[in-house]
Amino acid sequence: QVQLVESGGGLVQAGGSLRLSCAASGSGFSIIAMGWYRQAPGQERELVASITNRGSTNVADSVKGRFTISRDNAKNTVYLQMNSLKPEDTALFHCNAQEKRGPVTLNYWGQGTQVTVSS
Repeated sequence: QVQLVESGGGLVQAGGSLRLSCAASGSGFSIIAMGWYRQAPGQERELVASITNRGSTNVADSVKGRFTISRDNAKNTVYLQMNSLKPEDTALFHCNAQEKRGPVTLNYWGQGTQVTVSS
């Protein structure tokens, strides 16, 4: 079982920055990828950015050039540096981790951290 603990959300003015962190803990797991998703009120959850344990990244077009995802494999921690934040970035951000167990890939989710960007 993997537990995810998120931190770093908050209230920021447009143009500001925030850094989200997500630490995975547990025992006997093999995490192959971690990432961040977000869900705004009335909208579906969407991928923001993800990174594999080999460092390959996938970043949503809406945040390219503004958000950067990185990972510390030794700490099983993923970071999301968010710059030039816009009011439309306001959402509940969830950390995701994918664990490989033989042929099966399991998904784990954090409880979420709120990001609010004021205009």
